[in-house]
This record gives sequence, C-alpha cells and structure tokens, in this order.
Amino acid sequence: MERTDDEEVFEMTVRYRTVGDMTCTGAVDSGAGTVWDIIEEIAVSRITERGATRADDKFSEASMEDRKREGYF
Repeated sequence: MERTDDEEVFEMTVRYRTVGDMTCTGAVDSGAGTVWDIIEEIAVSRITERGATRADDKFSEASMEDRKREGYF
C-alpha cells in the first residue's frame, strides 16, 4: 500500500476478519495470539466483527440494504 504524505506512520498489533487483509477490510485492534484469544475478544465485544470492519457501515447504516434493493446482490 502506498501512503500519502499527510498520513502518519505508526505500528499496531491487529487482526483481520476470517477472509480479508488491509486491501479489502478494516483491521481490528487486537493483542490476540491464539484462536482462543480471538474467541475471547469477540465474546466480550459490544460490536460485531462485521460492524467494526465493513466500510459500508461508515457511509450509512442502510448501505447494504440499499445495494440489495438496487439489485447488487
């Protein structure tokens, strides 16, 4: 990935949803080192994995439904 001049460089420990990487889904801040650690993180989370990382939800809560109505799916 290329960054623009105004983007700050920093390091974080993150993970991605089941299928995905930084080119197609948002990263989830995580210190999990095992599958069981991930399960534990998800169990105590108050936001769904999809809700935390799906770019559509950043635009509108109804983005996915709008696309369904438009015949995208």
